Amino acid sequence: MNLLMVIFALVAIFAVVNFFQAIKEKNILALVFSVATAAIFGWFVVMTILNQGYPPQLHH
Repeated sequence: MNLLMVIFALVAIFAVVNFFQAIKEKNILALVFSVATAAIFGWFVVMTILNQGYPPQLHH
């Protein structure tokens, strides 16, 4: 889960970068998808950190 969380965090970061690129290009569809991607993947990362801690606990 640790590596998957890092990959999802990178996806969320790239979505935020793409959000600003979409604003610059005035591309509404890219703006909507980048916001949705950043929100979903960012929420997953935040809730995983809150639930399991960082580094994640393997055994409860």
